[in-house]
Amino acid sequence: MGADDKIQHKAEELKGRAKEEYGERTGNPRMTDEGRGEQASAHVKQAGDKLRDAGEHVKDAFSE
Repeated sequence: MGADDKIQHKAEELKGRAKEEYGERTGNPRMTDEGRGEQASAHVKQAGDKLRDAGEHVKDAFSE
């Protein structure tokens, strides 16, 4: 798992937050929902990143 992927997933989360905030401030429910969806997608990807990292730690522990 590269740092690039983690950075991309965090950037996707922040983009979603910005869209949600913009949608709320302008009264645009479609933009708000789109932002929430992007955040949810990013959180799932970040959870996968953490799971992969944990798997690597377990694998490394058994290798020693």
